[in-house]
Amino acid sequence: MNVLRLPLIALLAGVLGLAGCSVHQPASLYQLDSGNPGQPKQSAGMAVVLGPVIVADYLQRETLLQRQANGSLSAATDGRWAGSLSSDIDQLLLRQLAWRLDSQRVVLAPATAGFAPDVQVLLSITRLDSGKDQPAILDAQWRLLDRRGQVRDNRMVHLQQQHDGSTASQVKAQGELLQQLSEQLATALKPLANQPPLVEPHKSEARPAPKQEVSKPKIPMAAPIRTDMEVFRF
Repeated sequence: MNVLRLPLIALLAGVLGLAGCSVHQPASLYQLDSGNPGQPKQSAGMAVVLGPVIVADYLQRETLLQRQANGSLSAATDGRWAGSLSSDIDQLLLRQLAWRLDSQRVVLAPATAGFAPDVQVLLSITRLDSGKDQPAILDAQWRLLDRRGQVRDNRMVHLQQQHDGSTASQVKAQGELLQQLSEQLATALKPLANQPPLVEPHKSEARPAPKQEVSKPKIPMAAPIRTDMEVFRF
């Protein structure tokens, strides 16, 4: 009996060990691919404030979502985001824009006191997801405000990228969509680098009204008349 029990116990231990390994296997962590943006060289380039960047509520989580054929979303079982997706989006767009504009004066909102931007980018990302059998899709809208706070451009963008179905390929495709968005943004921003400088209108100094001369009545001069007596006629 003891001889028969030993192989059975060993078999159960092996099965439980394999089950434990499968349950505790850590999920992969992913970050967006920012490409290979170069280092901007101009320290006095175009001044841009990026943001606020508003990201859809369903994207503000560490869960990596999968879009299904019926349009529903489910959590991925083999991976999740390595931190805040919103923060990854901000940093990717910041580096891409600074490189494409060749300017080290691209900052995230809110800008520090005294920073006078040439343009402020108000950006809203309403969709960024994909699925095993669904392409990566990015829906966004931007508004560009010039130095005077006037809207110079307002655009809605819809971008799509294919992938091979794996989670890693989906994340890469989503990063490439954001790179395409930054390329379009940079193209829209460049013409605003040549804005006329802000000059405060000079207030015209009030000049005093010219004094009107008051005409004085002329007094006739006294003319002497030669007679026996000296009489003065006026």
